[in-house]
Amino acid sequence: MKNLEKNYDVIVVGAGHAGCEAALASARLGCSTLVLATNLDTVAFLACNPSIGGTAKGQIVKEIDALGGEMAINADKSLLQMRMLNRGKGPAVYSPRAQVDKNVYHVEMKRTLERTENLYLRQGEAVKIERLPNGNFAVTTAVDLTYTCKAVILCCGVYLNSKTLVGTCVRDSGPNGFANAKFLTQSLIDLGFTVNRFKTGTPARVRLQSLDLAKTVEQQGEEDVLPFSYVTDSIPATKRSCYLTYSTEETKRIILENKHLAPIYNGSISGVGPRYCPSIEDKVVRFADKERHQIFLEPESVDTCEYYVQGASSSMPASVQEQIYRSIEGLEDVEIMRDAYAIEYDCIDATELDATLMSKNIKGLFFAGQINGTSGYEEAAGQGIVAGINAERYVHGKSPFVLRRDNSYIGVLIDDITTKENTEPYRMMTSRAEHRLVLRQDNADLRLTDMGWEIGLVDEVRYAKFQRKKQQIQAAQKQLSTVVSPKIYGPLFESKNEPVTGAGLTVDEMLRRVNITCKDLQTLGFFEDIDADALYQIEIESKYRGYIEKEKEAIAQANKLENKPLPDDIDYLSIEGLRLEARQKLNKIRPKNLGQAGRILGVSPADVQILIVYLSQRKNKN
Repeated sequence: MKNLEKNYDVIVVGAGHAGCEAALASARLGCSTLVLATNLDTVAFLACNPSIGGTAKGQIVKEIDALGGEMAINADKSLLQMRMLNRGKGPAVYSPRAQVDKNVYHVEMKRTLERTENLYLRQGEAVKIERLPNGNFAVTTAVDLTYTCKAVILCCGVYLNSKTLVGTCVRDSGPNGFANAKFLTQSLIDLGFTVNRFKTGTPARVRLQSLDLAKTVEQQGEEDVLPFSYVTDSIPATKRSCYLTYSTEETKRIILENKHLAPIYNGSISGVGPRYCPSIEDKVVRFADKERHQIFLEPESVDTCEYYVQGASSSMPASVQEQIYRSIEGLEDVEIMRDAYAIEYDCIDATELDATLMSKNIKGLFFAGQINGTSGYEEAAGQGIVAGINAERYVHGKSPFVLRRDNSYIGVLIDDITTKENTEPYRMMTSRAEHRLVLRQDNADLRLTDMGWEIGLVDEVRYAKFQRKKQQIQAAQKQLSTVVSPKIYGPLFESKNEPVTGAGLTVDEMLRRVNITCKDLQTLGFFEDIDADALYQIEIESKYRGYIEKEKEAIAQANKLENKPLPDDIDYLSIEGLRLEARQKLNKIRPKNLGQAGRILGVSPADVQILIVYLSQRKNKN
């Protein structure tokens, strides 16, 4: 039997969110794929918050789905509630976020892996990776089993040499008490990779019955939100509520009085933590002027009374944690079930990778997820599907698959981590995407599904639904030029407090009015039999057409630099006129085009102009 052999096309090390997407993509595209996990209970485990999506992250989940990935489908299967964030800020930053049942999420994803053809799931700690003389790889586990393959994808999460900290209690472990991976870091160093030390953290889990919810604000899910996946018909009713509360002045006092006990301040922690997701003690110190901080109480599962205290991660001693949590409104008598902790771990410098997430120096070796210095389930999964696709294409000798900054948040993420030297865990935010108005969560399928179909990950059922949506959009667009007399639209406009000009208006002109929606125009006989998601595209394109056109013009201008390749054999250190820092950074990162070169920290616009002149001179000389 094939799964008793020890030779595979692709080996994926790690079965977190990056590893699952990488393995599924590789296997579904026809590669025999082995997944090695230190513990099969860690498959798709939600070690931190029990949620999927959020600001910018929701866009990534939609993009994974559009490419044919699994995260969105799995999140829909395990929903507890769902909301759309940033509704008051405009559609460019609308972001879906779901509370999911962490137990169901793990079980469903593991079941999916187990039932996928070409995919073999094996518990085992990878301890060594070797490049063989024939160009293949050998992966050896802690129990001295060796597997060979043509490509390796490392998705090690926060498990490499990890340790968890609760005050002075330091454990040699991965998250949630799982065993860590002790030996693989040395193997990476031996292969020539630069290793960094980062940290993250998680808050306590508390007993629901010990909370005074009357002092909190209940937050149920929203019923008018579309599912994450385009193949899911609808979302269920809210199964569990979240609750909003706040820290107090007493919280601040306790933290400041015990600051010397915090590992992040007394030198116990050497790893660099995420700036945009600080611990509660870090927030109190850094934002001393704030009287209080938001705290969200979030359900972990329908099978448990454990609630996650979002916004209050900590590495304080357990006794101080109890004081901190009991100073929060509604948590005066809280019972802590699991202590908050910080976790340190090893990761690589992702500038040593190219846009396919393959090592620039070791062909066939890919990296995805937090091992690349990123944070978050969604960022990991987005990298995972790209690495899985490219591993298959490498094995079968196909051209690489590269997402760009102008077509996806995943493209922004990968471009950022492979061109910028990140000194802290990278977190995706809408502000990082310069073209976010055209990279909305609602049009991810229109941007990427054709790519997923061409690659082979999007199946016929999904593609048929996508084709139907495109046809409906085209049918609706044909109605936009229809002129409507004021006698017909007048009553509607008056009811919506829109001025009636006395002149005929096209459907498009009516849609551009602030208070008029496609649903309103359906009462006038337009857009019949058009689904809501197709109508939403029409509405957004009409109301924001001017801004969208400007964005597309900016993309076209940027692509002029993106389309100017930089030859691999350039000796940047010898180019006269370049500043020393620019020479060193360009020589290290070796960007593929002028656009990438301009985004490297330490490379100025003047340096880019010098490169343009250099390329022109080189062309003339040749």
